[in-house]
Amino acid sequence: MLIIPAIDLKDGQCVRLRQGLMEDSTVFSDDPVAMARRWVDAGCRRLHLVDLNGAFAGEPVNGEVVTAIAAAYPDLPVQIGGGIRDLATIEHYVKAGVSYVIIGTKAVKEPAFVGEACRAFPGKVIVGLDAKDGLVATDGWAEVSEVKATDLAKQFESDGVSAIVYTDIARDGMMQGVNVEATVAMARASSIPVIASGGITNLDDIRALSAVAHEGICGAITGRAIYEGTLDVAEAQKLCDEAA
Repeated sequence: MLIIPAIDLKDGQCVRLRQGLMEDSTVFSDDPVAMARRWVDAGCRRLHLVDLNGAFAGEPVNGEVVTAIAAAYPDLPVQIGGGIRDLATIEHYVKAGVSYVIIGTKAVKEPAFVGEACRAFPGKVIVGLDAKDGLVATDGWAEVSEVKATDLAKQFESDGVSAIVYTDIARDGMMQGVNVEATVAMARASSIPVIASGGITNLDDIRALSAVAHEGICGAITGRAIYEGTLDVAEAQKLCDEAA
């Protein structure tokens, strides 16, 4: 299982939100490339970038920062989500050296687009499913649909999706622990590997996820915990490696 540090981009800065609320953000750095270096130096094997402005705008806003990080670390797999709604945006990011693009809102509103993207960019597409009480939320979590996250995951099974990033919105940025039960349910819902996100606070959460990694959980995204120091990236990755 991979420990994947998150760099959330808002107005060119590295921030963290609580439950996805743009007005409840904490700025951790005004140099996201330097922040990426910090996690690379800590031994991370993948980075998770989110264009927060892009998620609300429906198009990339912090694309230059994403490109700069990908260029600075060409050998490090980078995944980016937020505002990816067309093939041209995916092509731009792939050409810039990004390893994976995360399709969220568009995947919910136009599921057929996922298959189209997977055919155009095989092995490059991750679907981001963000859920509140098990129901999928879209548009930077501003809208909650009537669709069950697990039902939607099944729809993408034959498309060639590399992974599903599953986020429990209620836990995100709240430092209240990861929702292991919901993450396992998502992993069991389809054969697509699941990356857990939301609420990871300390090594206990990593232990709990590691214990069920065999269900199909291939990674854990962590944000606020590594910025506030309740989780050490190197220590967490070592624990995962030993558990495997």
